[in-house]
Amino acid sequence: MTDFHSYAPADGHRLPHDPFNAIIAPRPIGWIASVSAEGKRNLAPYSFFNAFNYHPPIIGFASTAAKDTLANVRATGEFVWNLATRAQADAMNATSATTEADEFALAGLDTLPSTAVAPPRVAGSPVQFECRSTQIVRLTVHAGGEIDTWLVLGEVVQVHIDPALLDDGIYRTERAHPILRGGGAGDYFEPGERFDMRRPR
Repeated sequence: MTDFHSYAPADGHRLPHDPFNAIIAPRPIGWIASVSAEGKRNLAPYSFFNAFNYHPPIIGFASTAAKDTLANVRATGEFVWNLATRAQADAMNATSATTEADEFALAGLDTLPSTAVAPPRVAGSPVQFECRSTQIVRLTVHAGGEIDTWLVLGEVVQVHIDPALLDDGIYRTERAHPILRGGGAGDYFEPGERFDMRRPR
């Protein structure tokens, strides 16, 4: 029987670095474009991101602290998710900076107009989801107290896919070369081997 390194998170992990976000990994990246009520653009990556419903499609990301993206979505009810790929990894990373500058300009990114919402899409990203916010939920701990993290959920109302990622109409995940967040100060991954495993009927 292996001896586990066990700990209660409230008491500390007793390791050089908190392993939580390295264990829940690799995680897809929520590269979120938004605009303020005044029209100021914002682009930021979120590593706590995923899909939460199929029909209708709902995605979400968690904002740890009340950041510009959260304020923008609250004000306008809209955001755009852009698929972060290996080709745009450096640009994505540049948009994680804490700055008052326009992150699109800071990272040297061109934009594409959205069709159903105001925030622009990232040019060069092979997939974008235009979203309308459905819920913004402040997280709480088991004892009932609130914490400064907000889950932002949005319904996907428009999808854009580069046709190069479709093989006879089937989306090929690996063909996009998406990047995924790991743990540590800067661990990222790109999907490797694909295998097929069907659900039992």
